[in-house]
Amino acid sequence: MVCSVFIALVLASADPSAAGITSLRIDPPAPLLRGADASQQLLVTALRDGGEFDTTDEAKFQSSQPTIALVTAEGVVLPVATGTAKITAEFGGRTFSVDVKVENPTQLPSLHFGRDIIPVLTKAGCNSGGCHGKQSGQNGFKLSVFGHDIKADYHALVSEGRGRRLSPAAPRQSLLLTKAVNQVPHGGGQRLDVDSTEYRRLLRWVDAGMPRGDDETPHVVAIDVIPKQPVMQPQSRQRLLVTAKYSDGSYRDVTNEAVYTSNDETRATIDPDGRIATTMMAGDSAIVVRYQELIAASFVTVPLNRELLGTAQLAGWNRAHFIDRLVAEKWERLKLSPSPGADEATFHRRVYLDLIGKLPTPVEVTTYLADQAVDKRVQLVDSLLARPEYADYWSLKWADLLRINREDLGPKPAYRYHQWLRRSLERNQPYDEFLRELITAQGNGDTNGAVNFFRAFDKPDDLSVAVSQVFLGVRLDCAKCHHHPYEKWGQDDFYGLAAFFPRLQTKKGTGTDVSFFVGDKGDVKHPQTKEVVSPRVLLGKPLESVPDTDPREHLAAWLAAPDNPFVARALVNRVWAQLMGRGLVEPVDDMRDTNPATNEPLLDALARDFVAQGFDLRRLIRTIATSQVYGLSSLPNADNLRDTQNYSRAYRKRLSAEVLLDAVCDVTGESESFAGMPPGTRAVQLWDHRLPSAFLDTFGRPQRKTVCQCERLAETTLGQVLHLMNAPPVNDKLSSPVGRVAQLAASERAPAELIAELYLAAFGRLPRDDEKTKALAAFAQPGATRRSAAEDILWALLNSSEFVLNH
Repeated sequence: MVCSVFIALVLASADPSAAGITSLRIDPPAPLLRGADASQQLLVTALRDGGEFDTTDEAKFQSSQPTIALVTAEGVVLPVATGTAKITAEFGGRTFSVDVKVENPTQLPSLHFGRDIIPVLTKAGCNSGGCHGKQSGQNGFKLSVFGHDIKADYHALVSEGRGRRLSPAAPRQSLLLTKAVNQVPHGGGQRLDVDSTEYRRLLRWVDAGMPRGDDETPHVVAIDVIPKQPVMQPQSRQRLLVTAKYSDGSYRDVTNEAVYTSNDETRATIDPDGRIATTMMAGDSAIVVRYQELIAASFVTVPLNRELLGTAQLAGWNRAHFIDRLVAEKWERLKLSPSPGADEATFHRRVYLDLIGKLPTPVEVTTYLADQAVDKRVQLVDSLLARPEYADYWSLKWADLLRINREDLGPKPAYRYHQWLRRSLERNQPYDEFLRELITAQGNGDTNGAVNFFRAFDKPDDLSVAVSQVFLGVRLDCAKCHHHPYEKWGQDDFYGLAAFFPRLQTKKGTGTDVSFFVGDKGDVKHPQTKEVVSPRVLLGKPLESVPDTDPREHLAAWLAAPDNPFVARALVNRVWAQLMGRGLVEPVDDMRDTNPATNEPLLDALARDFVAQGFDLRRLIRTIATSQVYGLSSLPNADNLRDTQNYSRAYRKRLSAEVLLDAVCDVTGESESFAGMPPGTRAVQLWDHRLPSAFLDTFGRPQRKTVCQCERLAETTLGQVLHLMNAPPVNDKLSSPVGRVAQLAASERAPAELIAELYLAAFGRLPRDDEKTKALAAFAQPGATRRSAAEDILWALLNSSEFVLNH
C-alpha cells in the first residue's frame, strides 16, 4: 500500500501538467500528405479548466496503419503508401485521433527555384541583410534580401562566375553545398546538416540540372499559424504550426522552413524550429513568422501567475469610459492589478506639462488644490486646452515631424511654415482638413505656409517616406530598395505613393522665394523594371491617368476619408504616446500586422471615436486626459512593477529639452534670451530650432533631418546631470538678483513659507514634514543667509528626478 502511494506520487510529480486534463486536440484536423517528400508536424493541445497548453513533446503517438503512414516520437507524420491511416495521440489518460490521407507517396514532385529553393536559403540565413543579402553582397556573391528577387537570385547562383557555384556533373561537390555544410571553409560557418531535409532538397535540385521551374507551378498565396493567440504561463513552452496555402488550393506544412522572430524577447523568445519560450515577464509579444514573401504572426499573452483579478481591486472603476473599460479588460486577462489614482497635486502638474508643456504657478496649484468641485479635473483639462500655450506646445511636436528647419528651408519659409502650423492648431482645424490643405498645397511659400512642406521634402521619394511614416504610421523606406522584411510592402507600394508628386513643379523668384505649381508632366520610374509607375495608395489599385488634374487631390481625399485604414490609428497612437508615455504601438511610426498594439481593441476604439468626433484633435486629447487610466499614480504595486505596456500605472517621462528649459526659467524667475527673438520668448515657442542653446542640445532637441520621432532623445545622460548641476547659465538663473530666490529672500516671509513657495514652483506641491525639516536646516547652517539657503534648496530641487520627470 505504501509502495503504491509512493509510485503514484512520483508519477504525479513527474508529469504535474497532466492533472485535470479534460480533452486533447490535434492540429491540423485532417492532414493530407502528397508526394514522397511530404511530412506533417502534428500539434497536440491539452484542454484543462478552460485553459490550453501544448503537450506535443510529452504525448505518445501511434499509427493505426504504419504501412500507410508512419509517425515519429516527435509527432511528425511521414508517407509510406497510398491510403488513409489514423494517428492517435495520448497524454494524461486522454486520447485524440485524426485521419491522415496519403497520395502519391513514391513520386517526387518537380522542383521550382522560387517555391522550393529560396525558402531553404532564407531559413539558413544566406540572403539575410548580414550575409549575402546585404547591398554589396558577401565575398562577391549577392542575393536579394530574403529572396524577393527570384530572377536575380537564380542568375547569381546558376550563371555568375561561369556557374562555379554549382556542379550538376558532381552535385555533392557544388560550392553551394560544400560551403553550407562547412566541408569547404565558409565565413558564415555551417548552415546545414548533411542528413537534413534542406540539404537533400538542394542536392536533388542540382542533380536535376538546377531547374528554374514552370511559371505555372502553384505558388504560395497565404500562410496560417497555429495557435494565433496563445495564452501561456510564465516560463512555459508552445510549439507553432505553420501551413502554406498554394494557388491550386493545396496545403503544405512549412513549420521547419519558416523564419521566426520575437518583437519582445523580454517576454517570449522563439527558436529556429518554431518553439516559443516565455519568460517571467507578464504581458504581450508578437512572434513574427516569415515564409517567402508572406508574413504572419502569433500573438502571445502571458498573465501574471496568480489568481484571477478580483472585483474588489477594481472597485469604483469607471467602466462607462471606453478607455477605462478596455484597459481594465486587458488587466483582467493579464491578471494585473492597477496602481491607485494619483493625488490631486501630481495630476495637476502632470496635465499642465502634458497639455501645454508648462509648469503650473504656485497660485494655480493652491487654487486647484482648494477647489472642491467634483469634476475639477475635467474643468482643468478644458481650461488648459483653451489656452494659447496649447498651440505653442503642440506646434513644437508637429514641427519636429514636418521638418520645420531653418537650415534647409531658409529663415522666411521656415517662419511661414511654423506660422501656418500654429494657426492650424490654435483654431483646432480638423485633422482631415489639415491633411487636405497640406498635401494639396501650392503657390508661394510666403503666402501659403503649408507649401513649404514640399521644400522640406523636395523629392518624390522623400515625400513617399514622409507621408507614409508621419501620417500613416508605416515605415515604407525599406521598400525603396527591396521588399519590406517584416511586412507586405514592396517597391510597387513605395514608388506608387511617390508617383503622386512628380508633377509638382517649382518656379524660383528672387532670393529664397519659390512658388509651387502642378505641371502637365512628370513621372516616377520603377528602379528595376524602368517602367513608369502609376500613383497608388497603400492597399489600393493604380490610379488611371486623368489629364488636367492634380494627382495629389486623390491622395488627399484618401488620407482624409473616414474609412482610411491607417490615418486615424496612426494619429491617435501618437497622441496616446505623448500623454501616456508609451504608444499602444511602439515605435509609434512602425504600425504593422507583425508589430501589434498592446491593446488592439483600445486602438480601434480610439480611432473610431476620433473619426466620429470630426477628426477633432483637442477632443481626442480631452478624451484621454479625462480617463481614469490617465490619472493613475506612477508608483507601482507588487503586481505591476514590471508592467511597461498595459498602463496599470502612469509611466514617468523625462521633460523634453524645451519644456525643461522653460521650467528652469519659471522656477528661478529668470527668462532665457534667444538671439533674434523678443524678450520673454519661451523655448517651446521657437520656430527656429537651431538657435544656439547648449541646454537644448544637451537635453536632446532634434536636428529635424528625418521624420522619425526617435530623433528627439528622451534618455537621461550623465551630461544632462552635470549640466543641471554645474552649467553657468543655470547657476546664473539661481543667483539672479531679480530672480525668485532673491525676491523671496528679500521678503519678510518666514523660512517655512519660503520653502513652501519653492516646492510649489518646482514640484507643484507642498513639502512633506521630513522635507520641510531638512530644508529648514539649511537656514541654520553656519554662515548661511536667507538667500544662500534658498539658493541651495532650489538647486537641490532642480537636480531631483521629481523635477526633471513628469510623473
